[in-house]
Amino acid sequence: MKISGNTVLITGGNSGIGRALAEALQAEGNEIIVTGRKRATLDDTLAANPRMSGYRLDVSDAGAIRLFASQVVKDHPALNVVINNAGIMHVEQLDGETVDLAGAEATIATNLLGPIRLTAALLPHLRAQPHATIVNVSSGLAFVPLAMTPTYGATKSAIHSYTSALRHQLRNTAVQVIELAPPLVATDLTPGQSADPRAMPLDEFVKETISLLKAKPDAHEILVERVHPLRTAESSGQYGAIFKMLNPA
Repeated sequence: MKISGNTVLITGGNSGIGRALAEALQAEGNEIIVTGRKRATLDDTLAANPRMSGYRLDVSDAGAIRLFASQVVKDHPALNVVINNAGIMHVEQLDGETVDLAGAEATIATNLLGPIRLTAALLPHLRAQPHATIVNVSSGLAFVPLAMTPTYGATKSAIHSYTSALRHQLRNTAVQVIELAPPLVATDLTPGQSADPRAMPLDEFVKETISLLKAKPDAHEILVERVHPLRTAESSGQYGAIFKMLNPA
């Protein structure tokens, strides 16, 4: 991926990792388009970054994605980078007499179906560009799950698999496919996460991510140092120990 001169769409670019990446990539000389489900945070982001374009979008809504994809390529015909970042995370209780599936279903619709649908809608446009990139944001929890958020980990594992397959299918095109797998980062993804002392500071995560994108423009995966133990847990033989660390008895 070229680090500058792109027109970049970032879903969930109204907060957290998405907004921080949007601001960092804008500073590198890219035109930035962000989407957000919440109007208030989207408006705040656009007010703070007047050169950005923004659209309200709930990526769990299939019809909204189709309409958005059609509109965004009309408004921004040079669009050539899509970062599927929007995501949610719910704690789920699976050992009770009944299981509430609302959170699980919303997580699948947002974290998995959202990127799949948006990618499918934009691929014809991206394939027509001289150079294009799709970045799918997974998670370190794709490789070792956090038991209290089972569907989140499952969706991120699925995104990892989908991204690998997409990359292979597009290998003879001008579309590069990258997986970005963050560790625990200090954002508001879950209550209290931004103040968690174990979380990687957001500015440090984004700075290292941008450095890796610059250093490895042909990379298949972008992995900051902190996520390596999770990414390599199986191959290093540390899966059991790391699972126990994340999920104490």
